[in-house]
Amino acid sequence: MRPLHIGLLGAGGIARAHLPGWLELGARVSVYTVDGSAQKLAAEFEGRTGRKGHAVTAVPSLDALLDDCTAVDICTPTPTHKELALAAVAAGRHVVCEKPLALTARDAEEIATAAEAAGVHLHPAHVVRYFPAYAAMQQAVQRGELGALAVLRFTRGGARPQWAPWFGDPAKSGGVIMDLMVHDIDIARWIAGDVVRVHAQTRGVEHATGLCGVAEVVSATAVLTHASGAVSHVTGLWGLADQRFRTTFRIAGADGLLRHDSTSVPGYRITAQGVRAANEGIPSSPMTESPYLTELREFAASWVEGGAAPRVSARDGIEAVRIAEAAVESSRTGRAVEIRTNTKAKGAVDAIEVVEAIQEVTR
Repeated sequence: MRPLHIGLLGAGGIARAHLPGWLELGARVSVYTVDGSAQKLAAEFEGRTGRKGHAVTAVPSLDALLDDCTAVDICTPTPTHKELALAAVAAGRHVVCEKPLALTARDAEEIATAAEAAGVHLHPAHVVRYFPAYAAMQQAVQRGELGALAVLRFTRGGARPQWAPWFGDPAKSGGVIMDLMVHDIDIARWIAGDVVRVHAQTRGVEHATGLCGVAEVVSATAVLTHASGAVSHVTGLWGLADQRFRTTFRIAGADGLLRHDSTSVPGYRITAQGVRAANEGIPSSPMTESPYLTELREFAASWVEGGAAPRVSARDGIEAVRIAEAAVESSRTGRAVEIRTNTKAKGAVDAIEVVEAIQEVTR
């Protein structure tokens, strides 16, 4: 792989998850943040060089970062994604952007359109596709081992993010649906195809002001109807500070069932790189390399070495935002939201198969 010079924007928990991956890939990394925390991050990683001996350095401005890097990795709060991505694209830089790509599908489409026009690669960082259990599940479905899919269930929950106030403002984070559940919304679409209808409900207080220092619990459920006829149930939880992080899935098809529970996997853990604020945890996977490293290697190989396209496309990032945005709207109004799609239904199961699959997945 040819030399990489990555411009890393942000110095929070997700930046610390990405940074070791870039160093492992032999990249030189420049970091910029508006609040000066880039210097702190560079100091934390002082002496921790990558395979080629490159160090992490802080730069004084966004222009300085864009002038000298070959790709930009956006690990900043969601409301900044659009402005930073468009600036990187305008400078002719390839872009990795943390999920969600933007807060609205319109903004996500604007980023993707600009990247295509500039001839640069845009990679929405939907890292769950790179966690081994989810990757293995997708491959099993693709091989046809479950037959036509009927009902899919995904859950994801943990302590409510409290290390940055923007999480508690739905206008900035999108709330539990856009910030947390977008992971499983993306996986559901990856597995079962385009979504044509969304019905969602949120319980609890989205605006987290906290009571005596304790953040409110909020949960949400979204029912996604796929063009194929399959139905996905996606549940997300932002819980109390001692809430154990957990993800599960149950995928039922006409010919079989796949299930996974992160708490039953030995060694599944929450990690962070460097010094972190309380509760600022990043999920990690056991007995394998970091899924963040796998994701970044796949992205870099596609534009540095002209390799195969990554398993996440710009359209995937757009559609995840579109579905999450519809779920937020449905939760607000109490009504289902229809999503236009050009995908024709295929491989749909019949009514008997659906009923049998529902009975199995809800046992």
